[in-house]
This record gives sequence, structure tokens and C-alpha cells, in this order.
Amino acid sequence: MTDEIRAFLLAALTEMKYDVGDVDDDTVFGPAGLDVDSLGLAELAVRVEDRFGVAFDDDEAEELAMMTVGEFSRAVAARIAPASAH
Repeated sequence: MTDEIRAFLLAALTEMKYDVGDVDDDTVFGPAGLDVDSLGLAELAVRVEDRFGVAFDDDEAEELAMMTVGEFSRAVAARIAPASAH
């Protein structure tokens, strides 16, 4: 599942005009990596919510900037698992 989420993230970031050429699981979304700004992170979160049926609190936006692509993929997968168990 994390592979599907990662692929979706990279496709969404590409559509949003971010360069994902050198991105791997250890790349952070914030200034030290992809440099996705707060509006970009909000858009990415909405795309993930729409695609995978998970939700993020406003408080979590800052945490997203410090996450790596791999951490974010695993976090989304962890939210999907309990939701699909119902």
C-alpha cells in the first residue's frame, strides 16, 4: 500500500510543478528537501484525503513539512488500514 501512496504523492507533486526527479523515501517535504510551501502541503493533504479517504487536522500541516516522503506514505497507510477494517 505504501508504494501506491508514494506513487500518488509523486504524481500529485509533479502536477503541482515540483521537481521529484531526485526524491526518495528520505526526502522531506519542507525546505531541506522538496521545499513544498504551506499552501502546497495543504493542497497535497486534500488530494490525499480525496484519493485515500483519510483526514488530516490543521495542526498536522506543520508536521507534514518535517516528514519524509516515506514517513508520510506510512502515516497515510496506517490511517487507511483501520478505516478499511470496518
